[in-house]
Amino acid sequence: MAAGEQHGWRKSSYSGGNGNCVEVALGGEGVSVRDSKEPAGAVLTVASRQWVTFVRRLRG
Repeated sequence: MAAGEQHGWRKSSYSGGNGNCVEVALGGEGVSVRDSKEPAGAVLTVASRQWVTFVRRLRG
């Protein structure tokens, strides 16, 4: 997989239809996150290990 290339973007099944969601994608550089309202906008990419730590802390 080329640098910056991601698999399909996904959002939570808990997301409502109002578009106030974030989407995530797995890629060669880690996990990317973007605003679902602006798919061509800015993307934040973090290492997979950092993403796992973030999600674990959210879940408590």
